Amino acid sequence: MHQPILRLTLLLIWTTAGLAFAQNDGQIHLPPLVQQGPSTSNVPVRSQEEADRERARKANEMLQMEIKRDTEKLAQLSAELKESVDKSSQGILPVDTLKKAEQIEKLARSVKSKLKQSY
Repeated sequence: MHQPILRLTLLLIWTTAGLAFAQNDGQIHLPPLVQQGPSTSNVPVRSQEEADRERARKANEMLQMEIKRDTEKLAQLSAELKESVDKSSQGILPVDTLKKAEQIEKLARSVKSKLKQSY
């Protein structure tokens, strides 16, 4: 029982291979070579050290922008606090004055920490 199936399978493989060989004129067709285009040959290659320096420079720029933004906010809050204290009469301060002072303290600590990071 296995003999006829084996013979039939071999005959089928042999016939298929013969047809495939006859269809391409006996030549093996390979895909075309991938050639490097003109635009890819000019790509600069950076070392890991250069890439690290570039990342550090960008991070420092971002940190400087954050420091500038925070100090501007700190100056604004300080001016608002001074105005609030100047307007108060008889030493009674509104509740938001304390909240503003806490915001100033928190922001000042943040600016101090960022300044330490930048060195």
